[in-house]
Amino acid sequence: MKNGRIAIQQTDMYYVRFGHGSRNLVVLPGLSDGLTTVKGKALFLRASYQRFLREYTVYMFSRKNDMPEGYTIRQMAADQALAMSALGIEKAAVLGVSQGGMIAQYLAIDHPERVEKLILAVTAPNANEVVKDAVGAWIGMARQGDHVRLMVDTAEKMYSKAYLDKNRRLFPLMARFTRPKSYERFFRNADAILGFDAREELSKIGCPTLIIAGEDDHTVGNEAPYVMQEGIPDCELYVYPGLGHGAYEEARDFYDRVYRFCSRQSL
Repeated sequence: MKNGRIAIQQTDMYYVRFGHGSRNLVVLPGLSDGLTTVKGKALFLRASYQRFLREYTVYMFSRKNDMPEGYTIRQMAADQALAMSALGIEKAAVLGVSQGGMIAQYLAIDHPERVEKLILAVTAPNANEVVKDAVGAWIGMARQGDHVRLMVDTAEKMYSKAYLDKNRRLFPLMARFTRPKSYERFFRNADAILGFDAREELSKIGCPTLIIAGEDDHTVGNEAPYVMQEGIPDCELYVYPGLGHGAYEEARDFYDRVYRFCSRQSL
C-alpha cells in the first residue's frame, strides 16, 4: 500500500496504490477531487476494493496539483496517460466515476494502448443540460463561499430518497471537514466539465466497456448512459433501479459488478 506523488508536466499528481496483483486497475474519481485529493487516503480508499487486491494492483489518481486556466478534460486524460507511463502502468482496466468517467472516455479515445477495459460509472458523454444546471449551481455556491449549501445540494442530487432520509442531518456536519482553503481547484475541474463533449468520438473507443448508471440521476441525467451505449461499439449497460448518481456508494454489488467485468475473459 502506498500514498504516492508523481511528477507530471512541471507539477505533480497525488495517487494511492494498493493490492499486489499482476493486473492493473486505474480509478479516476469525480468532481469531489476538486475539493479534496486522494493524498494520504490509501488505507481508507482500499476498503471498497478488497476483492481486487490479490489479482490487481489498484491505483487511484487525483488530477494534477497545478491546473492551468482553461484546462480541459482531454488534457486531463493526456496527463493521466503520462502519469501511467511514469509509473510503468503499460495497460489497465480503467474505472472512471462521474467526471472521472469523462476523463476515462478521452483516455480510451486518445490513448487506446493504455486501456484494456473501460468502466464508465454515473457519467455522461457531454455537458448536457442536467450537467450544466447542477455544476453551474455548484460553481455559484462555491463563489459565494456557501460550503454547507454546496455539500447539501451535492448530496441531494446524488442519493436516493431512502439514503437521504437516513443521513440528511449529517451533511451539514460533514461539510465542516471538506471545506478547502481555496476553491480554485474546484473551479478548474468544474469548468472543464462544462466544456466537455465526446459524443462525436465515442465510436473510437475500441475496448470492452461497461456503463453503470442509476435510473434517477439528477447530476448527469437519465439519458446520458443511453447516449454512451449508442455511441460505443463494444459496450454493455447496467442501470440500478431506484438509485441515482450515488449508485457507486449505495449499491452493495457495485464493486463486485466491476470486478466481474474486469476479470471476465474477452471473447
